[in-house]
Amino acid sequence: MEAAMHAHRPAEGNHPFAAVDNKKLAMWLFLGSDAMSFTGLLGAYSVLRTAWAATGTNWLPMNHEGTGPIHLPQILTGINTFLLICSSVTMVLSLKALRAEQMARFRGFLFATMMGGVGFLCIQAFEWTHMVHSLVPPDAPSHSVAAAMRQGPSGFGATFFTLTGFHGFHVFCGVVLLGWALRRGFKGVYSSKNFIGIEVVGLYWHFVDLVWILLFTLIYLL
Repeated sequence: MEAAMHAHRPAEGNHPFAAVDNKKLAMWLFLGSDAMSFTGLLGAYSVLRTAWAATGTNWLPMNHEGTGPIHLPQILTGINTFLLICSSVTMVLSLKALRAEQMARFRGFLFATMMGGVGFLCIQAFEWTHMVHSLVPPDAPSHSVAAAMRQGPSGFGATFFTLTGFHGFHVFCGVVLLGWALRRGFKGVYSSKNFIGIEVVGLYWHFVDLVWILLFTLIYLL
């Protein structure tokens, strides 16, 4: 009986995730759950916008001057999107350089990726300031993002700042991860035989970039 059980016991190498590093598997599981969060937010945005479009009125709220609907900074945000895409490219080049033992190029490209994230956050902060000034009169009791989220009956302010803010938080976390990885890179932790940590950070960064492309298309272009 014991011999039969041993014969039918599955070999460890046959496990479906046996060849996947634990760190990579954990990151994939996290990204899968995080994708569900973004899916829910994007779904709510789409439902609200579709329902408002059925009323025949503009989804974008009026500016505080009452001269017309606010204008989304498509050109500025397009530049910001391009910057984030370029940072994804430098992330790939950083991992490629690490595998080739080109440590100076590895650290340089990783630093460029981190600076791309910092630049994205700076431009988004400028855009938020512009949106607040467009939505809330300067002499309002509360001239803030919270006040801008309450402007307009369509719910645009609430959904816009929630979606872009949630994504911005992910970018901030990515910048922190990149800085941590860069510090370890200068300490000589990574090499052509030990690159899983950089690969995991890269997975997260590519996910953040992909989500932003979806947000940019849905919010600014459609």
